[in-house]
Amino acid sequence: MTEAYLAVAGRIRREIDDIETVAERARSIWADAEPDASDYRVDAVALNLHGFYAGLERIFETIATRVDRTVPEGRHWHQDLLDQMNTELSGVRPAVLSDQTREKLVRYRGFRHVVRNVYVFEFDPEQIGLLMKRLPKAKERVFKDLRSFADLLEQMARPDE
Repeated sequence: MTEAYLAVAGRIRREIDDIETVAERARSIWADAEPDASDYRVDAVALNLHGFYAGLERIFETIATRVDRTVPEGRHWHQDLLDQMNTELSGVRPAVLSDQTREKLVRYRGFRHVVRNVYVFEFDPEQIGLLMKRLPKAKERVFKDLRSFADLLEQMARPDE
């Protein structure tokens, strides 16, 4: 498992960098956007917010596959995956996400579904504005939790150090 844990830790760190880029793009575009459904920049922000959570979900899937060795299935697998990351697996790993972090991500998980299932002209600029307002704190918390988990994986891979 040593190499697997190191690989997962490295992937977490790389994905965090990419997710940071996506979040910064959303912030930059939102700063110039008019909070109006007819502004195409609202669509771009929505796509980047979707990318923010999709990137996190890729990390969660990697952890579920390579560390937990169990990935949720079925209709509610996105919710179940987030819950799994917030759950300690006895003898395997501690919870990846704190309760507070999980709570901050619930809206982004829900918004991911919206982006995939509505026409862009149906995006609610007010909802997007709320997500953008909450993004810095959500990003800070989830990155802190993920970096701590990556550190733990590296420690588990090198127990003698």
